[in-house]
Amino acid sequence: MGNEKLRVGVAKFLHDGNFARKEFDEGPNIIERGGLYSLLERLGVEVTETKTAGLTPEEEKQYGTLNRLGLAGRHMAEIVSGQIKRGEFNISLLSNCVGLTGMLAGAQLAGPNWKPLRVGLVYFDAHGDINTPETSLSMMIGGMPVAVGCGLCLHRLRRQSGLEVPLPTRYVALAGVRNTDPLEQEIIDNSDIEHITVDDIRKLGPNVKTQMDRISSLTDIIYIHVDTDVLSAEEVPGHSTPVSDGCNSDQLSATLEVMFRYQKAASFGVASLPTKGDPDGVALKAVYKMVEGVIKGVKSRPRKV
Repeated sequence: MGNEKLRVGVAKFLHDGNFARKEFDEGPNIIERGGLYSLLERLGVEVTETKTAGLTPEEEKQYGTLNRLGLAGRHMAEIVSGQIKRGEFNISLLSNCVGLTGMLAGAQLAGPNWKPLRVGLVYFDAHGDINTPETSLSMMIGGMPVAVGCGLCLHRLRRQSGLEVPLPTRYVALAGVRNTDPLEQEIIDNSDIEHITVDDIRKLGPNVKTQMDRISSLTDIIYIHVDTDVLSAEEVPGHSTPVSDGCNSDQLSATLEVMFRYQKAASFGVASLPTKGDPDGVALKAVYKMVEGVIKGVKSRPRKV
């Protein structure tokens, strides 16, 4: 991209689906206010807008967790697609992973005409998040967003969020996953999903580029999503779903830098910042390392001719 200033749009999704601790709703605001803009300025980025996916006054009168998530997801899709259509790189701050459907919809709707784009997904999470109501042991909506995005369940929620065409599982790579339910693992094993292991992230192994090459060859646009629990538990104190044996934030940042050198990687989302039990802001610092890796990757892309 040469010396051109990178234009970035920031989107926020402050809805948790009523399944997680309510303080997670504050995560996006903490990321935004804790030094995000000064970091982006230092990295030579122009922030063009910051918008929050909120419900309208009429929508606020409606009830039902899935209904309200679908309404909010549609607003998130509109924000994200608008930013990408204007040529801005999208950074999204999500309370947790239930915002995924709106993110995928935003990418799908970001094309120049009515035709939906083919969306690729790289999903960093300690968990597979591809449970369905039939397989989930906890019935947590936050354990289902990949399944929703791939059209395996909760079809009304997906469509209400704007994701009319579900992602084929071959368009998906799960990264850093190391904790799945038995029937969830069965779904993964019977799918065309491929994997980036924790070891691939730690060593920046060749499979990182292999997966980005593969998804780039299949799709028009790529969304890369990070739940902070993909990191080692020491870097996300206070997280409600920590899992041992994760990567560290330096390793993840380096991996993201490589991924975002790819032209089709148009959007980055980070979810589930713990807001309690972390008085030193360890997790927040880890998020900023991720953002720095993402921006360095985007800015190192070859200049378009």
